[in-house]
Amino acid sequence: MTPAAKANLKGVAFAIAAFGLFATHDVVVKILGASYATFQIVFFSVLFAFPLVVLMLMRDATKGTLIPVHPWWTAARTLAAIITGSSAFYAFSVLPLAQVYAIIFAAPLLITVLSIPILGEKVGAHRWGAVAVGLIGVLVVLRPGVGAFGFGHLAALAAAVSGALASVIVRKIGRDERSVVLLVYPMMANFVLMACLLPFVYRPMPIEHLGLVGVMAAFAFIAGLMLIAAYKAADAAMVAPMQYSQILWAAVYGYVFFDELPDMMTGLGALIIIASGLYIVLREAVGGRSETTPVLRSRSRPETGTSPRTLHRRMRGVPGRGTLRSATRGPLAKPPPSE
Repeated sequence: MTPAAKANLKGVAFAIAAFGLFATHDVVVKILGASYATFQIVFFSVLFAFPLVVLMLMRDATKGTLIPVHPWWTAARTLAAIITGSSAFYAFSVLPLAQVYAIIFAAPLLITVLSIPILGEKVGAHRWGAVAVGLIGVLVVLRPGVGAFGFGHLAALAAAVSGALASVIVRKIGRDERSVVLLVYPMMANFVLMACLLPFVYRPMPIEHLGLVGVMAAFAFIAGLMLIAAYKAADAAMVAPMQYSQILWAAVYGYVFFDELPDMMTGLGALIIIASGLYIVLREAVGGRSETTPVLRSRSRPETGTSPRTLHRRMRGVPGRGTLRSATRGPLAKPPPSE
């Protein structure tokens, strides 16, 4: 086995482990969501994550202030992260795990669309076709007019849209903003907003439930570090598709903990969405097909503003192993007409 193949294998292993921990984190969200309001869960998630944030801030030797270079984009991203966190936590609380993941998997499709006005990305017929097919898959999962459509489904859709928006904004401003700015603002805004809402929904939490919140924070932190290690070790085109392994975790966890079995339409819709997302990833991975590679360079896990998220250099748009730029075509090469 070549060194490159070993590195890719290592990266894939890290990614699968990371998404397994993220899925376990979501199981805890669902368990707590049966007893507590979403705002309370988000508040304590942020509170327990703060010690980890402090440790990360102590290691940041970059000179500068917490004043954002792009205040309006930072504000938009912060709002998007808040919506993502609250919406995803609520969706996990009221819907089967597999159904939530199937809807959130539409995020790469939305990133592709949002990258056009925000990043100036040129999207050809192939990727537009993948987006259209993927959205059909979303309709298959939702079954409007046939199955029960409620606030949980709207929340999952909101999480997909806002998560995609936050990812594209990071892709736009990541070169200029300090990682600490991108890290702190969503968490601080979440903390303040949820603290204001907490008196209206608060229920006392026994020590075991507070312990579960601590476990959530630890899982998210460790999974984030594993995901960074995955992108450092392997090509982005190898790591990004591993996010879809969460549907397998969801099927197992849903059956074991909540007596959930994904129905045939959810499974079919998930397969369509995953196939569309994989096609977009592979299309971006081909040299010169995409000028900004928005899906490959975005976080595979939507940001919720509830846990520390270290942004290593590749996530900030600095050329690295996962940027997939062609050495012969150059970073600003135009995609060929055949895309």
